[in-house]
Order: sequence, then structure tokens, then C-alpha cells
Amino acid sequence: MSQNNNNVKKLSLVSLILMIFTSVFGFANMPRAFFLMGYSAIPWYVFSAILFFIPYAFMMAEYGAAFKKETGGMYSWMEKSVGSKYAFIGTFMWYASYIIWMVNVSSSIWIPLSNAIFGYDKTDMWTIFGLNSTQTLGILGALWIALVSYIATKGVDKITKITSVGGTAVALLNIVLLIGGVTVLLINGGRFAQPIADIAQSFGRSPNPGYQTPLAVLSFLTFAIFAFGGLEVLGGLVDQTEDAERNFPKGIAIAAVVIAIGYAVGIFACGMFTNWDAILSVKGVHMGNVAYVLMQNLGFELGRAFGMSTDASLTLGLWVARFVGLSMFLALTGAFFTLTYSPLKTLIQGSPKEIWPGKLGHIKDGMPVNAMKVQAIIVIVMILIISFGGDSAEEFFGKLVLMTNVAMTIPYLFLLIAFPIFKKKQLNGELEKPFLVYKSYGVALTVATIVSIVVGFANIFTIIEPALSGKMIDTIFMIAGPLLFSLAAFILYYVYESKHLRK
Repeated sequence: MSQNNNNVKKLSLVSLILMIFTSVFGFANMPRAFFLMGYSAIPWYVFSAILFFIPYAFMMAEYGAAFKKETGGMYSWMEKSVGSKYAFIGTFMWYASYIIWMVNVSSSIWIPLSNAIFGYDKTDMWTIFGLNSTQTLGILGALWIALVSYIATKGVDKITKITSVGGTAVALLNIVLLIGGVTVLLINGGRFAQPIADIAQSFGRSPNPGYQTPLAVLSFLTFAIFAFGGLEVLGGLVDQTEDAERNFPKGIAIAAVVIAIGYAVGIFACGMFTNWDAILSVKGVHMGNVAYVLMQNLGFELGRAFGMSTDASLTLGLWVARFVGLSMFLALTGAFFTLTYSPLKTLIQGSPKEIWPGKLGHIKDGMPVNAMKVQAIIVIVMILIISFGGDSAEEFFGKLVLMTNVAMTIPYLFLLIAFPIFKKKQLNGELEKPFLVYKSYGVALTVATIVSIVVGFANIFTIIEPALSGKMIDTIFMIAGPLLFSLAAFILYYVYESKHLRK
């Protein structure tokens, strides 16, 4: 067996960095950051890289190395460190974050489709049965969930292969954004569309009227942390890396610097061709469509820079938006089919089978079919409640993005809180320690506490800021989702505990 393992080709330092980069770096994070904070988003991304990305990534690496023989992923990490109840609730919250993601994307996926067809976002004009656009998108989202869930139960191999093309195209968008921005800047004689008159003002204050108060600015931290999401996958890469003791810490550090610089440069590039007041303050621009609006403007500005007529420049902008829309639609479709069953399957297979009532935990042909049906019903109900809540499209998509950011970052807290307990057991010899970055309990506790405070306060600021601005319903939705799912997890485990562990 050891001989076979030695023959497996391991990741080089460069391969490791590239894998981390592709797992974490997200194109849409840059236009959204520029929309919310302008250039002043850059310091927050750097702050998040230093106080979240690097220390958290090292923790995931230590978890993965210590539990490399376990198949339950983060459930096994928390179960061996703290206990099965904590592990189940934490993993259930991780799964719940993908439920919120599906609610978000099923309603917003029509924006890239509209851009792919028309070259711009027309969803605010869509209506069926006399419903407004927000309600119409809610109905479409519910139908999308039903269709995807049905197809996913039959197998999705061919579909995901086709949609992987979209993922490659989205990766190319990062290059288009950077090269396009620099090209416009150079041809325009170094004049930035979003001027930098004063560095302290430009990089310390948002042009967005909604992000002027200290609390609103602090709430942006969840966006920056969310931009570095996806680090859980790193846990399984330690034993696949050449000379892991030396290369893995180096790879994470280099990747963190590259990703932070990549985000900073990308946000900076947005200002090379986009004036915030002229383009992004326009009615109808929101977090759901800002990436397409911004890239359409890039196409227009490129045409103008090369001396094309206004009509020709507008046409070029439409075609750039179509490319972005098609790329994002294909990539999101592929991700959707995978995430419809993958997190749910991981949760069911990682937890005790007796915890699932009736046939809910039954796996048929590799798919948790019964659980997927229940999941679809839950997502559809949530979509309809939010979409028929009376918001405008801008408020609707803003609410969905905030809910997703909060839901996706809460599971980090479970792993962070468990880490000092894991470290104490590891240093006491109860757990393996093949890979160590935090070599003492004191250091592990200090770092885990600091990162937990950063993530915790970021979520608190995000949750309470709408309430203080008179948008109590937004705060309620952000609290209700995690609260209801944590309650569901507690009830499921309590019933399991009563029937099987207290006999």
C-alpha cells in the first residue's frame, strides 16, 4: 500500500497555489465590492486576507492532515474534536448555507440569462400573470428548483461537463477585466473614470450613499470574508502535496498574497473604466446585476477608446455583456446541479443514519432522492416568501446576497471554536499530528479567538445594520434562516439521542 502511495504524483508548490487560487478567487466579488465601496473596498480585502484567510487556511490544513483517513469531512473533524452533537449541528449549518445559496441563485440566475440573450438585464420588466418583476423571478426560481432537482435525481454527468465550459469562460473574465481596464486607461492618457483626487478620501470612503456610516462600512467585512470562502477544500490537500511541511504553509501564504493582490487589482481596474456616479448610481443597478452592467460598460469604453462610433461602442458593450451572461449562466447552472445533491449527500453520509427519520436518509443510485425532494420544497417555500415580501428588485437581490454571505460564513465559526479543543487533544497525543503550523495550545487559542471575533463581529454588523436603518425585515430574514436551521438540527439530533443513545 505504501508503495502505491509513493507512486502517486503529488502537488508541486505551483500546482498547490493554482488549486487554492481557483477554489477561492471569484470574479463577481470584484464588481460587487466596487459597487458597494469603490476603491475603499481594497483595504478591507487586504485586512480579511491577513486576519481571516491565512490563519483559517492553516487551521483547515491541520484538520485535514490529522483526519486524512476519515471520510466524513468537516463532520469527522468536529466529531473527533468536540463531539457528535456539535459536529452534526455545525455540519447542518454548513449544509444550510447552501440552501440559502440556492434560494439566492435560483432567483438571480435569470439575470445572466437575460444578459446572454439581450446584452443587458431586462428582468425588472419581466412579468407573468400580472405579477411584478420580483414576484415573477420568484416563480421562475421555484420552477427552476423543481426542474433541477428532478433532473439531478436522474444523473447530471453530461450536463456538468457542458457547463464546465462556463467555468473556464468565467476564469477568462478576470483577464478581460484587467487587460480591458488597463487598455482603456492607457488609451485615455492615464485618466481614471473614477478619479483619485485624494488617496485617503478615495481609499477610505465609499462613493455609495448606503455605506457612509461606520456600522455600514464594518458590515462590508462579511463580503470581504465571503470572497475568501471555499477554504474547507484545503484540508484534503496536505497529504497530496510534495514536502507538505515546507510547501503547504508557503503555498497558502503565497496564494493569500496573490488572491489579495488579485482582488485589489481587479477592484482598482473597475475604476479605470467605470465612474461610480455615472454608471452605478443609476436606478436599476443592484448587487444581482452589477457585474454585467460594469462589464457592458467596459465593452462600451473600449469601443470609445479605439475611436469607434457611439452606436458601435454600444453594440460592443452588448456583446461583452452577452459573453459575461452566457459564461455566468453556464457556470452557475453547473454549480447548481452539483450543489443540489453534493452537500446534502455529504451531510447524510457523514452523520449517523439513525438521525434521519423514515426514508429521508436513503441513498438511491448514489443520490439522496427523498431528501432532495424535501430540500426542493424548503427552497421553493423560502423563495416564494422572500419574493412576495413586497420588495423592489434592488432590495430583493440585496437581501438575498446579504442572507447568503451571513449563512455561508456562520459555519466558519463552528470550525474555529472547535480548533483549540482539537489542538489540545492533538498536543496531548489523542490525535495524529503529521502537519503542524500552530505548535502550542496558547497560539492556537489566540489565533482562533482573533479570527472568530473577526467573523463573528462581521456577521453581527451585517445583521444589525439594516435594522438600525429602518429595514427590520432584512435583519429578521438574516437571523431567521440560521436560527430555523440550527433549531431543525437540534431537534433531529435530540430525537436521535433520545431513541438511540439514552437507552
